[in-house]
Amino acid sequence: MKKLLITLSVALLSYSGFTQSNALQQAVSKLDQAQTVNDFEQLEKTFTGISGQPAWLSSYYAALCNAKIGFLLQDDGEKIEPYSNRGEEQAKRAIAALDSAKQHKELAEVYTVLSMVYRTKVFINPMTYGRKYGMLSDQVLKQARALDAQNPRALYVAAWVKYATPKMWGGDKQLAKQLATQSLQQLGTPGTDVYPHWGKAEDQALLSKIK
Repeated sequence: MKKLLITLSVALLSYSGFTQSNALQQAVSKLDQAQTVNDFEQLEKTFTGISGQPAWLSSYYAALCNAKIGFLLQDDGEKIEPYSNRGEEQAKRAIAALDSAKQHKELAEVYTVLSMVYRTKVFINPMTYGRKYGMLSDQVLKQARALDAQNPRALYVAAWVKYATPKMWGGDKQLAKQLATQSLQQLGTPGTDVYPHWGKAEDQALLSKIK
C-alpha cells in the first residue's frame, strides 16, 4: 500500500510538472503574438498563475508583460504606476530565484526587463521620477550587459534608450541604429521554446524609425 501511494504521488508530481511546462509554453507562444495592453494584461495574469521549473521564468515573463504595458502607455503616465510597481516586484522575484554566481545569462535577461520597468516609472512623471528611475534603469542595464555583453534584448534596450534620449543628454540615433542592428544579428532565427527569445519585432520597429 505504501509503495502504491508513493507511485501515485510521483505520478501526480510528474503530471503537474508536465501541465505547468505546457502552460508556460502556450503562454510564451501567445506572448510572441501580443500587441495590445489587453493582450499583455491577460498574459500577465496567466504567467502569475504558473509555477514549476525553471522557477524564475514565470516571474520574468509577468514582469515583461508589465514593462510592455508601460511602454504602450508612455503617453498616458497616470495609468502606468500599478503596472510598473508589479513589474518591479516580479523582476526582483525572478532575480531571487536565480543563482547569482552561476546563472549570469539568466540574470542578464531579468536585469534587461527590470531596466525596462524602471524606464516605465520615468514615463509616469519625467520631472518627478526621471532622474531617479532613469539612473536606475541605466544601472541595471549596464549590469545586464556586463553579465552577457551579446544579449540581444539588452542591446535592443540600449538602442531604444539612445534613440529616445535627446541629443543634449547623450542621445545618439546612429549609435541606436548600430545597437539595434547588432541585436537583430544576434537574434538570428526566433526561438520557439520557453527561454527568452523576443526582440526581433522590437528591433525592426526601432530601425524603421531611424533614417
